[in-house]
Amino acid sequence: MDSQAPTPKNTAAFYAQSAIAFGLALFTMLVAIYYLPAEPWPKAFLALGTVFLTTSAFSLAKCVRDTQESQYVFSRLDQARVDRILADHDPWKQAG
Repeated sequence: MDSQAPTPKNTAAFYAQSAIAFGLALFTMLVAIYYLPAEPWPKAFLALGTVFLTTSAFSLAKCVRDTQESQYVFSRLDQARVDRILADHDPWKQAG
């Protein structure tokens, strides 16, 4: 009943690829809005929408991560309780 912390499965290359893809997508979106043949107000609206979408994505990712971490802590606490109960239990101890 030895539970260990989950090991991260992502490599540095995967993190780099994700960061580059994110930066490229955000940069491309902002350049596309800049060169959009429209008045400044619609461009500003789209740019603010892009920024809001980006920050919301980061917030959602943080919430998902925090939820997973809290579930891991609860499972560790439950496991510690079970381990303590099993350690205290002596089947050969006589009642009385």
